[in-house]
Amino acid sequence: MPVPALGMLLFAGLAAAGASVVTVVLMLNTPPLALSRLCAVLALFSGSSAVAVYCYGVLSALLGGPFPGPCEDRNLSGAALEGVVQEYWPLRSACVYADGATVERVPLSVSVLVCLAGGLAAVLACAGAVLRGRVVHPVADGRTNS
Repeated sequence: MPVPALGMLLFAGLAAAGASVVTVVLMLNTPPLALSRLCAVLALFSGSSAVAVYCYGVLSALLGGPFPGPCEDRNLSGAALEGVVQEYWPLRSACVYADGATVERVPLSVSVLVCLAGGLAAVLACAGAVLRGRVVHPVADGRTNS
């Protein structure tokens, strides 16, 4: 994926996360609170946060930022660095040396944040769907609001 598209996706993820925080605050201030809608907004927050963190990790890898950690020019046995192999899911890189040795660098913080936020988004979406299905509609069961 090109760098501008990743940058726009990162920006969209941050904007959606910010908008969902504002929405949750507004929902908590105006009763009645619909739990299914709250779960949906929290799922949006969690999912967009996962997208933002993942895009940050990939952009950081592409632009040579703090992820991955820099490879040393020579390893302990004195072999020269031949190259860096990167995988974008899960975010990790490996320093490959002339003697065949590799040193793998896995940013645990980024991977854990992405997996936890994505998993939480899935759980919240399912919980919201279950709660939405349990709502009793007054027209459907014959009752009115009088």
